[in-house]
Amino acid sequence: MLGVEDPYSYIEFESRIKLDNTYFIDGYIGATHVLIEQKSSNKDLKKPIIQSDGTKLSPFQQAKRYSIELPYSRRPRWIITCNFKEFFIYDMEKPNGEAEVIKLEDLENEVYRLNFIVSEEDFIKKETQISIEAGEIVASLYDALLSEYQVPDNEATLHSLNILCVRLVFCLYAEDAGLFGNKNMFHDYLNKYKDSNPRAALINLFRILNRKEEDRDPYEDKDLLAFPYVNGGLFTDMGVEIPRLNPNIVDIILNRASLGFDWSKISPTIFGSVFESTLNPETRRSGGMHYTSIKNIHKVIDPLFLDDLKEEFEKIKEIDQVRQKKQRLEELHNKIANLKFLDPAAGSGNFLTETYISLRKLENRIIEEKIRKKDVISISFIDGTSDELEDPIRVNLGQFYGIEINDFAVTVARTALWISEDQMMKETMNIIHQSMDILPLKSYANIVEANALTMNWNDLVDKNELDYIMGNPPFVGGMMMDRDQKEQIKSIFGNISGVGEIDYVTAWYKKSAEMMNENQNIVTALVSTNSISQGMQPAIYWKYLRDKYDVDIVFAYSTFKWESEAVMKAAVHVVIIGFTNINNEKKRDKFIYTSDTARKVNYINGYLIEAGDIYIESRNKPICDVKEMNFGNMPRDGGAFILTEEEKDWLIENEPITKEWIHLYLGAREFINAKKRYCLWLEGVEPNLLRKSPTVMKRVESVRDMRLSSKAKATQKMAETPTLFAQRTQKVGKPFIIIPRVSSENRKYVPIGFLPGDIIASDAALIITDADIYDFGILTSNVHMSWMRAVAGRLEMRYRYSKNIVYNNFPWPALDDYHKKRIEKSAQMILDARALYPSSSLADLYDELAMPSELIKAHQENDARVMKAYGFDWKNMSESDCVAELMKMYEKLVSKEK
Repeated sequence: MLGVEDPYSYIEFESRIKLDNTYFIDGYIGATHVLIEQKSSNKDLKKPIIQSDGTKLSPFQQAKRYSIELPYSRRPRWIITCNFKEFFIYDMEKPNGEAEVIKLEDLENEVYRLNFIVSEEDFIKKETQISIEAGEIVASLYDALLSEYQVPDNEATLHSLNILCVRLVFCLYAEDAGLFGNKNMFHDYLNKYKDSNPRAALINLFRILNRKEEDRDPYEDKDLLAFPYVNGGLFTDMGVEIPRLNPNIVDIILNRASLGFDWSKISPTIFGSVFESTLNPETRRSGGMHYTSIKNIHKVIDPLFLDDLKEEFEKIKEIDQVRQKKQRLEELHNKIANLKFLDPAAGSGNFLTETYISLRKLENRIIEEKIRKKDVISISFIDGTSDELEDPIRVNLGQFYGIEINDFAVTVARTALWISEDQMMKETMNIIHQSMDILPLKSYANIVEANALTMNWNDLVDKNELDYIMGNPPFVGGMMMDRDQKEQIKSIFGNISGVGEIDYVTAWYKKSAEMMNENQNIVTALVSTNSISQGMQPAIYWKYLRDKYDVDIVFAYSTFKWESEAVMKAAVHVVIIGFTNINNEKKRDKFIYTSDTARKVNYINGYLIEAGDIYIESRNKPICDVKEMNFGNMPRDGGAFILTEEEKDWLIENEPITKEWIHLYLGAREFINAKKRYCLWLEGVEPNLLRKSPTVMKRVESVRDMRLSSKAKATQKMAETPTLFAQRTQKVGKPFIIIPRVSSENRKYVPIGFLPGDIIASDAALIITDADIYDFGILTSNVHMSWMRAVAGRLEMRYRYSKNIVYNNFPWPALDDYHKKRIEKSAQMILDARALYPSSSLADLYDELAMPSELIKAHQENDARVMKAYGFDWKNMSESDCVAELMKMYEKLVSKEK
């Protein structure tokens, strides 16, 4: 029940199982596949017990018999037998192995070994909640302290306040985690001075924590001398401004923060981010605390290195030869102790902290495997030899490097790492039964305050010693960068074509590629906005990295939401790209990950699909001999040409001459959602007729005035023809295909229309004039949709269809009459199926759950016919296979063109 809020929903008690008679499983946990067999306290768990059928079975044999009768999906990974004095734990990966034994009297120190009972997700959830509660306490303390500063908005004041909060949090953690010695030691000390001078008491404490025991005044107050020397640079600066501690502040520290909360339970990975965001004015304004989830961090670090290390450990565990196993464990232990990691966008250090914790957890498993008997200091190895445990903890904070531009975030990152070091040391102590002390802290200058884009990373960590680069650089799109950021991008990439179009994060790719070019065995994984693998960006920056630095993508996560935990959540849609130099000595299998699958592939290109190294570049004309696509019509009218339904009705009633000039006006939103807007289309209207409509003339005058007032000379020029749309691409009277420029990613098909020529398309849509139904059939097919999903840009997750990338580069099938006629028929079937539901919008019809069966069948038939026209296997070809074939066709067309 430990760590489980509702045991009865988590554990199945007394589950029936039918053998020759009906039996009951004492406890079964489906979430973690654990089966529990409980016996009375007078039963020996090693000895057979007579069953109701007369057979003699040990509790473990009894549980195994139950296990065999369970459905395969419910068979236990773990079996636990217990007699209220001992726990016998059996790993069913080794069904004939010996049990691990935990005595009840040792449970307090051994409980971590039962973590497998509760799913890791539940533990993370609990840690997360505790860390957020800690952040809320810090936020209250921050606000209370800020109100006491004389100049609260001063930059130096805020810096002092941030450092003060870090020190207070460390003291609160240290007293709960036992670092100071006695429980509540910080509380008891400050409590003595709460009514006299708590500020002076705090200053004296910070001073003593920064002084070695041998350097202290022996006549100092005994309460102060009882505190240990901390070091680590945390208390070095005695110039930090500390305000008056009013009764409210003292109450928050003593009662809410100290007595009212256990800081030893926080997750340093999560709390570091929460802490930083709590004390960062910008994030507080935008919604307060936020953090990167541990689950998302593992999407980066697991495929980057952790999965391989865990797999290596599991293989070593299976070695039977004792000395070989011992040697391999020692080699792996030394290996993980020598790996070096760099996060060049470290923030509050959550990637570095979680990486450290993960490596230490693996190290603890290695230590456990090395030893068979854990009594005190003496260790009995598997081969029977006995030895003192030398260097039990070899993974250290000196292996982790970070670059962060914010000085406070640097302090938070270091503190989070110290907390994680202490927490993991306690786990090791419970394994080896040796006492260790984290204090004094070691001062590592590995996390530095600097601009990662102007700093030489090699000055921080030698490229020849570095193993992995990882992180979550700033999310800033190409169009959203400020002037300084744009200049940084240009200084890093030089004057390559299209440099002004790429996202800010690409600079971290370039700097990583430079390091990997000199040490080809470094592997990098970065979280990035998904736009860098879409639209025109891969052809700009990824092609450059491939050609200049031999960069090779080794794994990728396709687009998913990277959510913060801010109150006002702003989900960013991201990809994760793992890459190295193509000449890396260690050849890795390549994987493309989605939310719930991992697919092994032969190659990953810049669009994060399994296809050749092909780049879709922007082009003004179609690569095939097909009709041109254009933007819809742009009014640039200040709204004067656009009419609501009411305005349209009033105008026709009061000035009937205008009826012929009013047309239905559709952009993407109106087209998909069956919303009605109208426009005045005055091209070709006789001036004498125009003057008979005072309302229209007023609107025309408004258009002219708006254009004249524009700062753009081109718009001013358009004032000469105020009766016309600024951009007219449509042949009114001719049928046309309409494609929304932006549409939902939740639809299998982007709703494409085949519309009569009396409708006017706005520039929120793309159009093909003089189009026929065959064109409609190709464009609405799954072949074209697959291409679009692979190469189009995205607005968040929504598809952003473009003519220069998607349409103009699309390889059309070779045209023949047989397939053309068949596609024309299936395209008409789609239009006919839509017509069966005149009251439904395209948003209704293309909802994945509500899509009518007639429309589904029509699309399936059209898909099959289009795929046959391409020569594709329409029954067995996957979407990724389809895109790969289209890219091959595209490559041939480009070669032919050249």
